[in-house]
Amino acid sequence: MANVLTFTDSGIYCPAGDFHVDPWRPVARALITHGHSDHARWGMGSYLATDQALPIIRKRLGEITAEGIPYGQRRQIGSATVSFHPAGHVPGSAQIRVEVAGEVWVVSGDYKTEPDGLAEQFEPVPCHAFISECTFGLPVFRWQPQPLIMKQIARWWEANAAEGKTSILGAYSFGKAQRLMAGLPALGPILTHGAVEEITSILRAQGYPLPDTIRVTPEVTAKTHPGAIVIAPPAALGSAWAGRFGPSDEAFASGWMAVRGIRRRRSLGTGFALSDHADWDGLNTAIHATGASRVFVTHGYTAPFRHWLETQGYDAGIVDTRFTGDDVEEAEA
Repeated sequence: MANVLTFTDSGIYCPAGDFHVDPWRPVARALITHGHSDHARWGMGSYLATDQALPIIRKRLGEITAEGIPYGQRRQIGSATVSFHPAGHVPGSAQIRVEVAGEVWVVSGDYKTEPDGLAEQFEPVPCHAFISECTFGLPVFRWQPQPLIMKQIARWWEANAAEGKTSILGAYSFGKAQRLMAGLPALGPILTHGAVEEITSILRAQGYPLPDTIRVTPEVTAKTHPGAIVIAPPAALGSAWAGRFGPSDEAFASGWMAVRGIRRRRSLGTGFALSDHADWDGLNTAIHATGASRVFVTHGYTAPFRHWLETQGYDAGIVDTRFTGDDVEEAEA
């Protein structure tokens, strides 16, 4: 089997097309799976991403030379044919299919197999070799259905409001925050940290179905918006910014909340196990659906997941990366 992609100090590289996928060092041409900072880095000569991902990438990187491409459209780059396919991770996220001389490799980026009602739904892409994330590549990580988690969060919100407390929910500014506001019932005002509101405004302008939100300013308080939920980046939890809301209860929505030890280390009494990454079952289902015989794993529990895949008959390898993903960084912090 030919190596359509190789693994370099700058990231995943396609010699036939002379481009990199999600490189972490400056390169001439970068194909980007989505807009999170560990995948879309500043300093590339040019960028290619989905039409849906590009507005967030431009917002985060500033003045760049970039082009958008529709999902599924094939593009010839050198002697390689590339296309972008929904990954289900966050709005605009993609898997990148690369074909050279009939050999097909797919770079998954980050992905989630459960539909969330906001991000474009994951689509398995048949291939010979699949490069898969495994952020949650251990059997302990098995998510409950999203509707059940949303009900749990709604009950927490309602209970806090009944006690006169503001609910402050930590969630990543791009993806998780919008997924929450789109999935929760309309129990009261939704207040947002500035970092969350900036991303939300961009996605709303793109046509993603998001409810009305109110950006937190000095004039916005628990008194002006009783019974509200506040959605903010995890770093805002326990901060002076959060303290402005007086009596409150804080929680964090992340796949890492499935592990009690991590909740204890964060001094969080309430955690909701909601992730934008595939769980153990999702990873295995997605890999099987590709039909690939060769699988490379990256991000997360690479060594045990590679061993597991080998026991299942796959030719498995590990792709080392400079970054470990937003969720992993937050858990380690």
